[in-house]
Amino acid sequence: MKKIIRMCLTWFLVCLVGFFGTLWVYGEDTEERKEMELYAQGAALVDGDTGRLLYGKNEDTPMAMASTTKIMTCLVALENSNMNDKVLISEYAASMPDVQLNAVQGDTFYMKDLLYALMLESHNDVAVAIAEYIGGSEEGFAEMMNIRAEQLGCKQTHFVTANGLDADGHCTTAKELAQITVEALKNEQFVEIINTSSYEFSNIEGTRHYQVNNKNSFLYLMEGAFGVKTGFTNDAGYCFVGAASQNEETFISVVLGSGWPPDKTLKWKDTTALMEYGFDCYEKKEIGTNQLDAGVLEVRNGVKNEVILKADCQTRDIILNEKDVVSIEIIKELRKNAPVKQNEIVGWVYYKVNNQTIDTYPIYTIETIERKNWVYCLKSLLKQWQFF
Repeated sequence: MKKIIRMCLTWFLVCLVGFFGTLWVYGEDTEERKEMELYAQGAALVDGDTGRLLYGKNEDTPMAMASTTKIMTCLVALENSNMNDKVLISEYAASMPDVQLNAVQGDTFYMKDLLYALMLESHNDVAVAIAEYIGGSEEGFAEMMNIRAEQLGCKQTHFVTANGLDADGHCTTAKELAQITVEALKNEQFVEIINTSSYEFSNIEGTRHYQVNNKNSFLYLMEGAFGVKTGFTNDAGYCFVGAASQNEETFISVVLGSGWPPDKTLKWKDTTALMEYGFDCYEKKEIGTNQLDAGVLEVRNGVKNEVILKADCQTRDIILNEKDVVSIEIIKELRKNAPVKQNEIVGWVYYKVNNQTIDTYPIYTIETIERKNWVYCLKSLLKQWQFF
């Protein structure tokens, strides 16, 4: 009987230890995951230099994006207009709902001034005025936005409005919105605009004066923060695209559907969590080489049997973590029929991280190899006979 009691007590203690041990393990894992728990329905963190996705949550799911739309609006405007262009405010533009500049129909403004109003305070009437000036109509401008998105490799992004107001089919993904932002941040005027805290201007007629203030609180929440755009609609919820740079590391974050009223501050918490993850887990490291032996190309029916190849590769710094796998892949032609021209591209060198291409460099021939013909053959024969 005593033996049975001892066995039962032993079994009970084992189960008790196992139970609490399980709680400890799962509790630790839950706490670890809680550190990256996001309120946003969709989110992405990317390398600001390459656009490589570093973290995602439903990053490929199309969602409404509210006024973060204006990132593309501003980019397309900068690429298709001059800052001193004069933009007329139409009746339709002036009728847009809040948030608005309250521009008056018939007034004219310099494009530069409207772009500051667009990005600092997200004015909807301004967005439509810009769209009508550049695209002829908001629909025409939206088509320009869609073409630009396709050029950037965005396959699930579709613009219907220039200001981001809710509309059927107006959507993007967190990952693709980050890709658009990577491109926008290459434009120095874009970066200058989004970093401005306050801006004053008047209509060209000089009858009305305006001041716009940057509504991006993230600029003051994290060291190195420099962008980018807030947004809110009933469909999209609170959205934000952020950018921050520290120690030559730049990250871009996107949060879509990061709460609805009254939870206005959740987008800042999500963005901060994403950025801290980036800065804590990634660092700049050098990859690649400045001296790559590209080998030779076999030439058929040429005056020479082969031609030396060259690849102008170079080292570059890239954001990596300890789990990332870096590789260099060479894909080239092995043989080619003459003639072969000098500087003819016959292959590519791919720098890859986790099998995702980061950079490409062409492999090319260093000289021209002519095709053998009867004249060449006759000269070779005579040369052998010492006539030449």
